[in-house]
Amino acid sequence: MYKKGLCWIRRDIRLYDHHALSAALKNCQEVYIAFVFDEHILKKLPEDDQRVTFIYDSLMEVESLLNEKGSSVIIAHGDPIKEIPRIFQEFNCDALFFNKDFEPYALKRDKEVKSKIPNAFDYLDHVLFEPDAILNGKNEVYKVFTPYKNKWLTYFSQQEKQVPNYQCPLKNIAQWKNKQSIKKFDWAREIGFSLTPSELKGGTSEAKKKLKNFEKKIPNYAKDRDYPIIEGTSNLSAYIRHGNISIRTMIKACSHQNSSGAQTWLSELIWREFYQMILFHFPHIEKKSFKPEYDNIKWRGEKKHLKAWKEGKTGFPLVDAAMRCLNQTGQMHNRLRMIVASFLCKTLLINWQEGEKYFALKLLDFDLAANNGGWQWSSSSGCDAQPYFRIFNPYSQSEKFDKNAEFIKKFCPELAGFSAKQIHAPHEADMLIQHEAKCLIGQDYPFPVVDYKKNRELALIMYQEVKS
Repeated sequence: MYKKGLCWIRRDIRLYDHHALSAALKNCQEVYIAFVFDEHILKKLPEDDQRVTFIYDSLMEVESLLNEKGSSVIIAHGDPIKEIPRIFQEFNCDALFFNKDFEPYALKRDKEVKSKIPNAFDYLDHVLFEPDAILNGKNEVYKVFTPYKNKWLTYFSQQEKQVPNYQCPLKNIAQWKNKQSIKKFDWAREIGFSLTPSELKGGTSEAKKKLKNFEKKIPNYAKDRDYPIIEGTSNLSAYIRHGNISIRTMIKACSHQNSSGAQTWLSELIWREFYQMILFHFPHIEKKSFKPEYDNIKWRGEKKHLKAWKEGKTGFPLVDAAMRCLNQTGQMHNRLRMIVASFLCKTLLINWQEGEKYFALKLLDFDLAANNGGWQWSSSSGCDAQPYFRIFNPYSQSEKFDKNAEFIKKFCPELAGFSAKQIHAPHEADMLIQHEAKCLIGQDYPFPVVDYKKNRELALIMYQEVKS
């Protein structure tokens, strides 16, 4: 038993079912909680980044709960390698507790911190199984998802589907007065950010509300999840990313249901674990293709087309609506992520890494492993990726998944005058129809920046050059 423990929260901003916090509370007479605004991460972000607001909301909720117990979150700004040991000494702590993070930067950071603090303990929390737990018959890492998933499910069943719940009774949380609490001190200004209102408010209470609402929809998830205008998904990805809700809560929500929707959602959660495992074992994918030959692709795209893609001005309505949605809300439906990614790489012929970087800058739920995995899947450069010759047709995808153009009209209102039949390819409408729709193509909405059919053939050539 330690006298004073420090629990360092990072991508796990909550006070329930928290492995490290639970261990600290069990093993220490008093427990302090700390959060560091990491300068290495923040310096890459614009000053109005919505994720900072989301994190701020999350910390405010944790602070309120701790205040009820006479406690507070220790907040710091700087390099965690320096700040955590400083806080540890300042509060005369005997042991440090935190949850594992498998990203390359985090692994290096945590190793440095552990080298400076003798009693430092890390715990598995944001995935159910360790990266080395699910191996094939040769004790090797899986590089294909389906056999990994099957082994994961077998492993899960062998443990009788027991999902841990790490209790966090706050009886021995340290009581102290914090003059620089997040409620009293302007930490946003201190770290150089302005708080920007978002459609998603951070915090565990918001996450649990969304989960409760989604549990009613899980049976229909398998079919509804592909249609962006339908509220058929959980909208929980940002909360999972920032740890407002535990992955174990997610798994419990679907593992007790037998519907195809529940099975599909569990499969999505396993995809998340798969990508975390792949990043841990193959950290080179942060900067390079999983398949080395794809680093030799001679991308033929143009910078002006990348700019048009980012701004939602490509002349392909569903692509543009999706990108404008991302820019406005920090969110993007999974089906749309696949469509815009395929479009960037295989229609605009632009390196997938440009898209990955833009998503990293904009997504509220940005997670290195998932984002990298999704982009490498779409560009065919990753493990178990779609074949290079599978190229999403933006027109047919639009007609299939936004048939009545409700999503397109929401984010591209200038196209609202076109019928549901015309809107997917408005440049094909004659001038009379364009005048009636009060939207002249080339003036009120752009012509397609490229010829899809022509560029599809160029994409195949581009990939075949490195495959032969």
